Amino acid sequence: MSSPSDPSNQQAAIRKQKRGSPIKFMVPLIYAPVLPLIRIQLRHSPVLRDRLFAAVLAGAFAHGFYLVTDLYDIESK
Repeated sequence: MSSPSDPSNQQAAIRKQKRGSPIKFMVPLIYAPVLPLIRIQLRHSPVLRDRLFAAVLAGAFAHGFYLVTDLYDIESK
């Protein structure tokens, strides 16, 4: 039985990870067009427009922060 630190097991895990593009990197393609649409569609309701825009923008920054910290976590290991 091979140990978990066996190089062949690590290579198999790396190959398994690199298949396809993860959805977490595709999320900006969803919320990037939503931001201008919020401004256009809700121009007659400025309070709701500003709150929704700020919430989506905060979510975008939180998602970016998550991706960056995840990247640094992988590099530190």
